Amino acid sequence: MSTAIFPGSFDPITNGHLKTLERASKLFDKIYFVVLTNTQKKYLFDQSERVTLAKVCLRYLDNVEVVSRTASLTVDVAHELKADFILRGLRNEQDFSYERAIAALNKTQDPTLETVFMLADPTESYISSSMIKEIAIFGGNLKELVPQEVAQALQQKLLD
Repeated sequence: MSTAIFPGSFDPITNGHLKTLERASKLFDKIYFVVLTNTQKKYLFDQSERVTLAKVCLRYLDNVEVVSRTASLTVDVAHELKADFILRGLRNEQDFSYERAIAALNKTQDPTLETVFMLADPTESYISSSMIKEIAIFGGNLKELVPQEVAQALQQKLLD
């Protein structure tokens, strides 16, 4: 059985993440969508909110399970979940350069763990969680960028 992890902060989850998972769900038997929390970062949504949003948005993908972890090595998360692959989405050349370096570092920790890169759909290669938050702050249209549940959660969060 092929098992992958798709780790990230997902603050918030975007349509780009969903499209990557839809495509990857056809390649792997099981994918763990791992919502990570890095104690060095500030988040708009706390970990439980990010997990809840991910579960709502990913409920239609039967072989994707949402889990959460706090600061730890990605390799350790893969071992814990018995995954053989780390799934990473790439939007552009900068993502590739960064992710290639991370994949090489992961190989120093476990030479058997493979990183699989999936190119973003060109129509969504510009979407990032950071940009989504900025658009939301200024009241922009999020319809094509995030699921409806995420757009509503962003609006509510920004009203608080």
